[in-house]
Amino acid sequence: MFRRYGEHCVATFATDEIRVLRKVAGEVVGLLTDGFDHDDPVVGRLFPDIYPDDPGNSAEFRRYTEGDLKTGKIDQAGAILAALPPETGGEVRLDAEAAEAWLRALNDARLAMGVRLEIKDGTDLSDELDQALVADPTSSRVFQLSVYAYLGYLQESLLNALVD
Repeated sequence: MFRRYGEHCVATFATDEIRVLRKVAGEVVGLLTDGFDHDDPVVGRLFPDIYPDDPGNSAEFRRYTEGDLKTGKIDQAGAILAALPPETGGEVRLDAEAAEAWLRALNDARLAMGVRLEIKDGTDLSDELDQALVADPTSSRVFQLSVYAYLGYLQESLLNALVD
């Protein structure tokens, strides 16, 4: 997917890939703006307690840092939206700074999806997808697991291109 060309990481995206990336990045922005709820497990995963055994200090730390962290995450998801070509497909060319923003945004999207899909450390994604396909190949879970796997592939290819 992503390849290194000089100072840029470059990839060509098909129409369906662009739609998926727009939707995923848009959902992250929506979660962090309109739907921001500290009781949501996804928000808890994206903004974990720095002092899990001390709620008072965690709340104090959050009070001073959460706004900047949230703005950064929104900007990173926005970097994906800004770099994507029109829905008809095309090339994305990222400099090092944009590639870093994409990596962080893809990570946030995968963390959010992982919580929603109840994916834990050590989960065999291939096995999870196989089970979902057997249960109902047309289910939304099959699609969501496929998107989760795609985001991981995209993240890995971008990281590899960045370090080449």
